[in-house]
Amino acid sequence: MRHLLLFLVLGATLAPGTRPERVKYLEVSENARPGTRVGFIDAENPPYLIVSVPGSSVEADLIVDQATGEIKTRVPLDRETRPSYSLVALPQSLRVVVKVLDENDNAPTFPVDHVDVEFPENSPRDAKRALPPAKDPDLGQYSTQRYDIVSGNYGDVFRLAQHRGRDGVLYLDLQNSGLLDREARSHYHLVIEALDGGTPPLRSRLHVNVTVQDVNDNPPIFNQTSYVSSVPENATVGTLVLAVNATDADAGENGRIEYSINRRQSDREELFRIDPETGTVYVNKALDFESKDRHDLAIVARDRGAQPLEATAFLSVHVTNVNDNQPAITVNFLSNDKTPTVIESAQPGEFIARIVVSDPDSKNDSQAKVTLSGGDGQFVLTTQDNIVFLVVIERPLDREEKSIYDLTVEATDTGVPPLKAVRTFRVIITDVNDNAPKFQQERYEAHLLEASEPGTSVLQVAASDPDEGRNSAIRFFLENTTWFAIDETTGLITTVTHVDCEADPAPVLVVIASDSGCPALSSSATVRVTVHDLNDNEPIFEKPLYNTTVPEDMPVGRCFLKVGLREYVISSTRLRCENVRKWRPHREGAFFGRVKR
Repeated sequence: MRHLLLFLVLGATLAPGTRPERVKYLEVSENARPGTRVGFIDAENPPYLIVSVPGSSVEADLIVDQATGEIKTRVPLDRETRPSYSLVALPQSLRVVVKVLDENDNAPTFPVDHVDVEFPENSPRDAKRALPPAKDPDLGQYSTQRYDIVSGNYGDVFRLAQHRGRDGVLYLDLQNSGLLDREARSHYHLVIEALDGGTPPLRSRLHVNVTVQDVNDNPPIFNQTSYVSSVPENATVGTLVLAVNATDADAGENGRIEYSINRRQSDREELFRIDPETGTVYVNKALDFESKDRHDLAIVARDRGAQPLEATAFLSVHVTNVNDNQPAITVNFLSNDKTPTVIESAQPGEFIARIVVSDPDSKNDSQAKVTLSGGDGQFVLTTQDNIVFLVVIERPLDREEKSIYDLTVEATDTGVPPLKAVRTFRVIITDVNDNAPKFQQERYEAHLLEASEPGTSVLQVAASDPDEGRNSAIRFFLENTTWFAIDETTGLITTVTHVDCEADPAPVLVVIASDSGCPALSSSATVRVTVHDLNDNEPIFEKPLYNTTVPEDMPVGRCFLKVGLREYVISSTRLRCENVRKWRPHREGAFFGRVKR
């Protein structure tokens, strides 16, 4: 019905002879608070009949007072959603247009967060890559105004080109402002900001991943300009000679290297071959030192780019003569019986063996390196002509410390490769009688009963001698005793007669241990024998006859005579080996009698 009324009203106003329509323009900023006054219709004769233009949302967003003609905002307005409102005031036929003024309430916005672009490293200066532009629904200076690279532009090799299109969008291109080098840097991560003209400006960011694409602009480079190697003339086919190495800073096929031998310049006989992938050179045919002792190879390293680049290095292979005879070692012992024995009393500087080293390869027979090992520093080698060597005693020998030495002579010639011969022999140190027997104890203690029978075992002594053979055979002897005897082999001491404690209660024996060397060596030890006393002496009265008188009135039980007994005893001191005899009262007796009245 309202639309019909508007149609009728508009039709009436446009009818012939009617007053022409007037237009009034009002303005209000977007985002103004609800209730903000926009203006007045300001017609001649209010009140008004307000008719909104279809689709202008006047009633939803604006408040129009029909009595006064005042227009206010009902809600916050958004220019980007609706830039203007239109209504008609009747019967004056006044059309009112409310224009919403723009504010900077929208930041420029990129359609994506990040993009990936590529530049060949040989791109000419100012090569372009289009980037998605940032769009801003605001108008004029509040729209997108500029772009900046805020990070990631190492070396300032990129810059931005921007231009405004007919549609008002500020378009963006990424350009290279300098030479790109993938080998120096293959990736860039640029952060680009879009800014509008507000104060302060609103902004948004775009992340650009730039990949620098490789081109074949680097030739292979060998790690050496020339190589030298050697190989024996008897090397079999397939023997490794040397591995060359080249690198290429390019990527992919541009950096993949293939090795070859330039047959036009070298090795036309194909005596060698090279692995195209690893650069390892091998023997391909039998070599002959006498025919040619040096081969110079031109090694080519070529990449696999569309237009391949290459480099050349030279390899000199020296063919060496084969040393196929090892040195010969002859050992002659200088003892009287030509056996590998040395008496332990031999002095430093004495010779014990002569060693002759020879090499069937006549050119090198006098250049062999000869060493001696295994002697614990007791023996050394000496020579004057590098042919005859003498084994010399370096330090005093001691058979008791070590009696056998295993010596090894090693002779290495100077051939290529060197050959080595090894000869091992054993040196035996013979004994001299330089050690006297040694008792297990210097002093022994033994105990014996006075009543022991002849042949009674008293004590067994023991001694040892580190020498060997007759030099270590020990015999035992006793000095200055008639009571005791010793087994010269076992060292067992026994009695040969009865011992008398009263004559010597603690006899001290001296035992001698002597070896069978020539001259013989001996040592001694002492044995102290304590003889325990036997009660073999009867008591004796002090007097053979006692006389006494007794008064007749002596009381019963009174002592009238004392008699004494003496006994022969032995005592000895602990600190001195001497005997002391003395008499002492053994016990006393008393005679008692009864006196009868």
